[in-house]
Amino acid sequence: MRLAVVIGARGGIGTALARALDATGAFDAVVGLSRHSSPSLDLCAEESIAAAAAQVAELGTPHLVLDATGLLSDADLKPEKSLRAIDPAAMARAFAINAIGPALLMKHFMPRLPRDAPAVFATLSAKVGSIGDNRLGGWYSYRASKAALNQLVRTAAIELARTHPRAICVALHPGTVDTRLSRPFAKTGLDTLTAETAARDILAGLARLRPDDSGGFFDRHGQPLPF
Repeated sequence: MRLAVVIGARGGIGTALARALDATGAFDAVVGLSRHSSPSLDLCAEESIAAAAAQVAELGTPHLVLDATGLLSDADLKPEKSLRAIDPAAMARAFAINAIGPALLMKHFMPRLPRDAPAVFATLSAKVGSIGDNRLGGWYSYRASKAALNQLVRTAAIELARTHPRAICVALHPGTVDTRLSRPFAKTGLDTLTAETAARDILAGLARLRPDDSGGFFDRHGQPLPF
């Protein structure tokens, strides 16, 4: 079976991506994974990631893996406005969800992509993770963890190309989407996207990418962004 896999399928963008993929009919099945799915997948528990990847492989071959996970804030983490606001435990949690977790997804899912057919592993990054585009400062944990994610994607793409020359591994900025993650921090008057619009644009943008684009950082339309 030709599979599409959405990780973080219970989130706003993840739910919309899974529905949009299912509506295309391009895959035999769309598998949504999260902490509440069966199998369950917890970014902070590698054994659950390995088990989920193995169970997906029993169903078929994943030709598209979309990581729609991410953490901007929770009860213990808020975007820092200054250095004095940095809390090491909160920063470690941001890195665990935004960088280490996706790295483990790459570790366990990318080897299962087809070697002789086009395939995609894409993870949601954020424009504020761009070092070259950082002009406002602040948001230390989120910025740094997403910058780390971009480096992980670039590095993994180099390795992937050696065994899967037709595959693509990229980081994507979905835009400012009206979801629980970004809603508290959206500026008044800023245009926000519905999750459905973001999902539609992400899938269209991915369709424009080619193996030479692997390792890159792109917006939802497939346009390159600075690292």
